Formats: sequence, structure tokens, C-alpha cells
Amino acid sequence: MSTPPRTIRIRDDLLLPSGEVRFTYSRSGGPGGQNVNKISSRATLWFDVENSPTLTPYQKSKIRGSLGGRINKDGVLQISAEQYRTQKANREDALQRFAELLAAALTEKKVRKKTRMSAGARERRLQAKKRRSLLKKTSRSKPDWE
Repeated sequence: MSTPPRTIRIRDDLLLPSGEVRFTYSRSGGPGGQNVNKISSRATLWFDVENSPTLTPYQKSKIRGSLGGRINKDGVLQISAEQYRTQKANREDALQRFAELLAAALTEKKVRKKTRMSAGARERRLQAKKRRSLLKKTSRSKPDWE
């Protein structure tokens, strides 16, 4: 069994020591044939967001905000992987998903700049609404020849 990497690269500016995550293994419901009842191939990654010495309080709050539904009441993030037939492949899959989730949670969202609609665009919009209203009104009224 190979050892996990010493650090987990989340972003270029953030590396987590592998000691901050732990794995548990259980029987998977996924592929495996007859092996599925004998081998514990599901890998569950556990990361204590609240007590992580690597993350800043700001990073912890951003992670809680983005991944709140995946974090339990004790502040622990849990990611399960059971797509593959081997423990090693599922462990690597969980680590990759963990890094992607944290990177996405820590990405700064672009702030939307307020813009004003030009007077011409506003006028064209209102004229189009009036034309459409008139079209609907005439199509819903009774014809003149009745």
C-alpha cells in the first residue's frame, strides 16, 4: 500500500499537510463483483475545517459558507469515494475531489459592477413593449366584420 503525499496541493498558494486529513475505509456498494462483499474499498476522507492549523480564520469562514452542507456540526468535512474497485484509486479520487472543492470554495468571486442602461436602449425596450401590447390587444379583440 503506498503512502499518501506529504502535502496536498489545494492551490499554488495553499498546501495542506497530509496529516490534517484522515481516511476510513468501508465496504462499497459500487463495482467489484464477488470482491465487493470481502474488500473495504470505499474511502472516506475526513478534514477538520474548524481545527485546521494551516487555514486562516478567513479561509475557514469561506469554506464554511461554500461547503456548509458537507460539513457536520463538529466542523468536519467528509468526502466519500467508491467509484473504483480498489482502495488506492478511491483514496486518490477522494483527495482530488477534496482539493477541487476547497480550491473552488476559496476562489474569490468577481464583484459585479453596476451599470446604467442607456437612454436609447431604455426607449427601444419600452417601444417594443408597447408594440407587443398593441399586437396582443388587437389579436384578442373581436373582428370588425362580426
